[in-house]
Amino acid sequence: MTSSYKGYLIQENDGSYTGSIESIDIPEIEDNHLIIKVKYSSLNYKDALSASGPKAGVTRNYPFVPGIDAVGEIIESKSTKFKIGDHVVVTGYSMGMSVFGGFGEIIHIPSDWVIKLPSTLSSKEVMNIGTAGLTAAASIKKIIDVGIDKDKPILVSGATGGVGSVAVNILNKLGYIVHALTGKNTEEDFLKSIGASLIISREEFMENPIKPLDKSIYGGAVDTVGGNILAKMISMISPKCSISTCGNVAGMNLNTNVFPFILRGVSLIGIDSAESPIEFKESIWELLANDWKVDLEPYTKTIKLNEVGEEIDKILDGKQVGRVVIKHGD
Repeated sequence: MTSSYKGYLIQENDGSYTGSIESIDIPEIEDNHLIIKVKYSSLNYKDALSASGPKAGVTRNYPFVPGIDAVGEIIESKSTKFKIGDHVVVTGYSMGMSVFGGFGEIIHIPSDWVIKLPSTLSSKEVMNIGTAGLTAAASIKKIIDVGIDKDKPILVSGATGGVGSVAVNILNKLGYIVHALTGKNTEEDFLKSIGASLIISREEFMENPIKPLDKSIYGGAVDTVGGNILAKMISMISPKCSISTCGNVAGMNLNTNVFPFILRGVSLIGIDSAESPIEFKESIWELLANDWKVDLEPYTKTIKLNEVGEEIDKILDGKQVGRVVIKHGD
C-alpha cells in the first residue's frame, strides 16, 4: 500500500477557504478502526458548508477533507466485525465534519460507523442514495410510523434537492400522491418525472400569510428547508397526521403556534440521520435495498474529484438538482 492518497483538501489562505487536490499521508490505523479505499462519495449541502470554512458551523479545524458519505473496500482492519476485502458503506457521524471524509481516496474511521454494502445494491447505487437518500427514507419511515392519511397528498418541500427528490421518488413508489414544493420553477418536468403529481411554486405557497390553522389539505409532509415554509406546512397537516423536518436552508427559526398540535394532534418529527444509531441506519438501508428501492441513476450526476469545486458552488447557490456522486480513480 502506498503511503499517501489524493484528497480534496480545504485550506485557509488570507482569510478565505478554497479547495484543491492534494497528496495526504495515510494515517496509522488505530484500534477498532478501519482504513477504507473509497470508490464513490457524494455531495451534500453539509459538505458544501464544510468547504466554506468555520463560519459555516460544520467544521472547525482546517486543513480538512469534507465528505459525509463513502463506499469502498477495507484495506486495513483492526476490528473483529470487518475484514480486509469487505465492501462497506459509511454515512454521517463525524466523518466529513471533524474526521477526514469521502472527498479523499482513503478514509480512516471507527468500525462502529460502518455497515456492509447491501447485497442488492452496487457501490454506485448506494452513493446515488447517500446521506440524502438515507435522510429521505428516515423521514418517510417516521411519518408513516407516527401517522399519515393515505387518502390525502403528501407534501415535500425542497423537492428538487438531494433529500427532497429522493423523498418524492420513494413516496411515489409506495403509492402516495405527492405534491412537490419548490423554488425552482423551471424544474417542473424533472419533478413530474420522479413522481410528483402537482408542483407548487414557493412564491405561490407563501403568497398568503401563515394562519394559526389553515385548511387541512395534506395527509403528511416531508420538510427539508425549515423556516416559514415549515411553519405554513404545519398549519396545513390533517388531524392526527405527521410532518418530518431535516433542514434549515430557509431559516432556523420556526414561527408557529400550538393550535396544530393541541387541536389537530399533529406531530412534528425531527430527523438527524447522520447521528442515528447504526442499527437504525441498517434498518433504513434494508428498506432502500429492497421494498423501497428506487432507480436514481437518471437523476444523478457523476463527476471526478477535480470537478467538486464547481458543484460546491452550485449547491451553495441553490442550483443543484437531484444528486451528485464523486467517483474516485479512473
